[in-house]
Amino acid sequence: MKTILSSFAVVFCLTANVFAQNIPMDPSVKTGTLPNGMKYYIKKNTLPEKKVDFRLAINAGSILEDENQRGLAHFMEHMNFNGTKNFPDNKLVDFLQSIGVKFGQHLNAYTSFDETVYMLPVPLDKPGNLDAGLKVMEDWAFNATLSDEQINKERGVVLEELRLGLGPDKRMMDKYLPKLLYNSQYANRLPIGKKEVLQNFSLDVIRKFHQDWYRPDLMAIVVVGDINVDEVEKKIKDNFSSYKNPTKPRERKTFDLPNHKETLVAVETDPDATNSMVQFIMKDSEAYQPDVTVEQYNQSVLENVTTTMLNNRLRELINSNNPPFTFGSVYHGGTYARSKEAFQGFAMVKEGNQLNALKILLEEVERAKRFGFTQTELDRAKSQVISDIERTYNNRDKTESRMLVDEYVRNFLEQEPMPGIAWEYEDTKKFLPTVTLAQTNDVIKKFVKDDSRVVILTGPKKDNVTMPTEAMVLTTFEGVKMADLKPYQEKATIKGLVKPFKSEGKIAKTETDAKLGTTTWTLSNGAKVIFKKTDFKDDEIVFSAKSLGGSSLIPDAEFNKTQFAYAALSEAGVGGYSKSDLTNYLAGKQVSVNPSIGPMTEGISGRTTRKDLGTAMELIYAYFTSLNYNPDAFNAYKEKQSAMLNNLNSNPQFYFSNEHAKFINQKNPRFIGFIPMEKDWANTDYKKAYDIYKEKFTNAGNFQFYFVGNIDEAQFKNEVLQYIASLPSTGKSTMFKDTGYRPMTGDYTKIYKKGKDPKSMVTIAYSGEASYNEKEALALEALGQVVTIKVIEKLREDESGIYGGGARGGMSKVPYGTYNFSISFPCGPENAEKLTKSALVELQKLIDKGPEQKDLDKYKEGEYNDNKTNMRDNGYWMNSLTKNQLDGSDKYEILNYQEKVKALTVKDVQDVAKKYLSKGRIVATLMPEDGWENAKKEETKPVAVGAGN
Repeated sequence: MKTILSSFAVVFCLTANVFAQNIPMDPSVKTGTLPNGMKYYIKKNTLPEKKVDFRLAINAGSILEDENQRGLAHFMEHMNFNGTKNFPDNKLVDFLQSIGVKFGQHLNAYTSFDETVYMLPVPLDKPGNLDAGLKVMEDWAFNATLSDEQINKERGVVLEELRLGLGPDKRMMDKYLPKLLYNSQYANRLPIGKKEVLQNFSLDVIRKFHQDWYRPDLMAIVVVGDINVDEVEKKIKDNFSSYKNPTKPRERKTFDLPNHKETLVAVETDPDATNSMVQFIMKDSEAYQPDVTVEQYNQSVLENVTTTMLNNRLRELINSNNPPFTFGSVYHGGTYARSKEAFQGFAMVKEGNQLNALKILLEEVERAKRFGFTQTELDRAKSQVISDIERTYNNRDKTESRMLVDEYVRNFLEQEPMPGIAWEYEDTKKFLPTVTLAQTNDVIKKFVKDDSRVVILTGPKKDNVTMPTEAMVLTTFEGVKMADLKPYQEKATIKGLVKPFKSEGKIAKTETDAKLGTTTWTLSNGAKVIFKKTDFKDDEIVFSAKSLGGSSLIPDAEFNKTQFAYAALSEAGVGGYSKSDLTNYLAGKQVSVNPSIGPMTEGISGRTTRKDLGTAMELIYAYFTSLNYNPDAFNAYKEKQSAMLNNLNSNPQFYFSNEHAKFINQKNPRFIGFIPMEKDWANTDYKKAYDIYKEKFTNAGNFQFYFVGNIDEAQFKNEVLQYIASLPSTGKSTMFKDTGYRPMTGDYTKIYKKGKDPKSMVTIAYSGEASYNEKEALALEALGQVVTIKVIEKLREDESGIYGGGARGGMSKVPYGTYNFSISFPCGPENAEKLTKSALVELQKLIDKGPEQKDLDKYKEGEYNDNKTNMRDNGYWMNSLTKNQLDGSDKYEILNYQEKVKALTVKDVQDVAKKYLSKGRIVATLMPEDGWENAKKEETKPVAVGAGN
């Protein structure tokens, strides 16, 4: 007995010692702390090649603002783009664009409650770019000039950003935030701030915020890319070590989200709300502590498995023929406060159905708490968790730098562990088999609480819709506790999607294209398979199958009866199996397969991994041969769509886009709007849509199948012969057709009125028929990006009238030749006319004189930068290959793109501007409904904010 006890003690101690181990730090990341307290993270990563990603993380955000600084943490972020020691005024954006960094798309920043983070990717194709990137980071950290002129100019831009956030969601949020963020500083420190502060703050107030919080001991710099780590470390030490912290630094306080005994309920409505939602939050009793030990990390894995099982149950409900909500999920994780996590649930529902949705969410949680999970559910969830991390692990040597930098930022700001994907995969692979039902059942019991609960219900305010009261919500909680629930009933699992069969298919012809690196197999059934083996990702295969024709071949009357049904067809499942059955079958597999019928093509697209390619092929075969017919599934889809879309016209921006599209397409009887209304659903013929699908997909010989990725050719060949070569074929070929309908062209000015908030949108559009010309198409694209530069410079930087905006141009070849060019921007209604004129003046300058060479060079550098990255992307190659099938374009265009961009001249861009932008334009403006002018006068009365208050 003594020996047994001693052995047990040894085993226990060894086990305890293992779990007491700390999570290691990824050894491939060099970390350090300068004498002034600034931290750094540096990693060499060659994807993409000759590029580096920088991040500057500052452990300070809006939560630290004084009362007279509300909104100035975010304002300070803006000011770092408007003048620093080495890049005065607006020279920073100008310089970065000149080396190929696009403002907004590449170069960006964000401010939240607890942090401010600056993001900068820099191409390393030119000497000095690395040093320039470090100089930008240094200036962002310490050297903002904060000139009077630039601060005052930027007020208008930040106020325009604030304006963009106005609307029903903001109005409802203002009402429920005091309960969601009960008794916390977070409720009073939204990053966008207060309008009266932004309008009137004294300049020394923002300078004080910068002085207090932009300091080395609250900062970290992250550098990941195709670099020499030791060289970068030396440069960081040389450039950043000399900066000092304040003599008497302000305390960087942390703030909590307090617990409370009562359940806080917020039921909020707004006439302009577009959707109905319900949310519950059950706060953890203890303050959040980041994972430090292996045991803590494994506990997080266990929680992930538990919520995965619960979400699988919710997904079954969503995919059922009587869905209680459009979308629903639960998770355990962060709240607004770093110091607090919570068990949280969310559902999007049909209007008036919030209380029932809350009841069902809570019942599923209660069912799991009361009866636990099943072994099949646990096995499925384990396979999902390991599959997800396995795919990341398999691609570990092909991970883009931008995916890594954010993890290191979180390590600095939130102490999230960063052991590296190899350790995470190995640990998860060891730990998952040990997870038991008893453990997961304990987790769900720990999550569910009776105190510190918050419930939020939101939706449209309508006379015919009665929202539940607070008392009704509280009664729902009590009712669920007493509900007569039954244990979850596990459904039979699919053993095989397609019954085994012997394929007689053959490869009739093989062709290779050395330039593109593609191989084309013509199969015995007439189908073509084009594949390109790449090493861009170690475990990724993207695919697409396309046949020409699409809905263009469907007569008008049938088209209007079927256009909204095509997206619903896959909801019925395949091979006699429901969508829920398929979802369970695919759990733990990296497979996505989506059939579709578009305007000019029908097809299937998706992605998978080498291991799961066979399953993907099975599913492709099933969508071709055995799509289910299920009117109940269609009706369920219709109900979910109606719940999401019925109130979308209440959104002024959507209303504007939809109504203007109706005007543009008024001569096209096939266009009835972007979303189906009740009468459109009533007119929809699901059976007809199903029959059209079956007809199109019974002719595989009319399809070309494309696969791009890390393909094992021998395995791939077997799958192609089994599943694609055996597909039925009629021997007929189809081609899309031009329906003959044309959008409106000419000179028109349209004003649309919608919404109560002082928000406008302007769109200036030029379009018409034109013979497609490849060079002109590229010149129009360039013109769009050059005009974007000028719109930002003039309307944002000079006039402080917009937060964002831009232009785009191009040409289309099919179904007929067209050109298009448009400028769009949001703004205040009082400025819409003035800013429209300013935009047109800038455009006329380009027509009269052509673009400045420096702006065309910015476009070119940006395209070179993007193209180098795109050429190592499987999806980019897929788009190029399928484009050739659709419009007959030069299949080698992808190889020659940089040369064509390089050859583009100022005259080329000016020529297309003269040719296509002098033929008439349609100017459309969204304005608020009548009465906004008086509200505007009241809103803009100045509020005195004294210096130093």
